[in-house]
Amino acid sequence: MEKHNKRTQSLMKAIKFVHSLASLEDLEKQRLAQESLGTIFSVTKEVVRKEIIIDNIECEWTEPNRKHDKNRIIMYCHGGGYMTGNKEYARTITTKLAMNTSMEVFSFNYRLAPEFPYPAALEDAISVWNYLMYQGYGSKDIILAGDSAGGNLALALTLKLREQMRKEPKGLVLLSPWTDLTLAGESHQIKADLDPILDKEYLMDARDNFVGKEDITIPFISPLLAEFDKFPPVYIQVGSNEILLSDSMNLYKKLVKSGNFARIDIYKGMWHVFQMSNFKKAQEAVESIADFIFEIYER
Repeated sequence: MEKHNKRTQSLMKAIKFVHSLASLEDLEKQRLAQESLGTIFSVTKEVVRKEIIIDNIECEWTEPNRKHDKNRIIMYCHGGGYMTGNKEYARTITTKLAMNTSMEVFSFNYRLAPEFPYPAALEDAISVWNYLMYQGYGSKDIILAGDSAGGNLALALTLKLREQMRKEPKGLVLLSPWTDLTLAGESHQIKADLDPILDKEYLMDARDNFVGKEDITIPFISPLLAEFDKFPPVYIQVGSNEILLSDSMNLYKKLVKSGNFARIDIYKGMWHVFQMSNFKKAQEAVESIADFIFEIYER
């Protein structure tokens, strides 16, 4: 237990450090540090990783190192405020998802701000989705998942598919999703002193770098402001101490009000994307994700 606590504390310090960075030079250093951190924290013989490149996008399959479901997959969008993060950093979650669902997880390095502002990340997500379709997967064979800004991207991708009148994923799993870039949620004030990871200044900087001159109220940037009629099933997990708590709660309420199947679990005392850590509650959360995925495929 003590070893796990030290590992968790180290991970939290690293994540917090990201949100204090300002210059592009700092971001470059931290992106490399995240890659190393994700590699260290996800060492296991229980999965096999295969790297590929799609339209200049670095991608990675994470497969359970045992007999597993090869017909259904999880497409995972990493977090990082659209400024940092990568498939290696996401291994702290994609490894757990593969192990607990017995499904293959496909993650990818979308282009990051400020070098590549909106809509670069969404364009890359569409390219990855198209690749998976070309590989023979149907839309209902795919669970779309993401954490933080990756949760935003998962929602934006689904909305874009809808706009293009294409079939949507079987369901979405969102971990502490950043859904409202107007930063209007009351938890930005109420939880400001409790959140050990995020602060409003960081979110404002990330938003400005990502959005550029675009309208922050368009649904592909602030998915909370979209219409959600007949949306796929959605499962949301969020910590009670997050300034993004309102982003999750308001999304859940809007989904339910629109008549969709949605579920939210608010984890008492937990922080932003706590599922990355190695302790009992984080593991239980990942198991709940697996249960949700199994459930919607049985419906």
